[in-house]
Amino acid sequence: MRLARGVYSATNAYPKHELFGLTSQMRRAAISVPSNIAEGHGRVSDRSFRIFLTQARGSLFELETQLQLATDIGYSNPAEAAALMQECQEIARMLNALLKTLQEKGKSDIGNRPR
Repeated sequence: MRLARGVYSATNAYPKHELFGLTSQMRRAAISVPSNIAEGHGRVSDRSFRIFLTQARGSLFELETQLQLATDIGYSNPAEAAALMQECQEIARMLNALLKTLQEKGKSDIGNRPR
């Protein structure tokens, strides 16, 4: 959620002609990350949760690309964009660790099923 708030704050300074372009895309990607995590957490199975976590990770990578583009074309303050990129990378590490844990749990559950 902190990342999404940061993206909203950063994009407030973008040109008004980007409101329905890059600004909107970045905000949607930023909102998609916690939304997919929350929706996946509400699902019944770990398999479903993993699917939503991979969607969140995809949105995170999309946002990183958009942050880089916004910086390259002069819309983002480089220091602010760097802080947001660092936050993206930390969230990616957390998502990867959670995905790995769920995957390993899924593998161990298979061996423990009654026959």
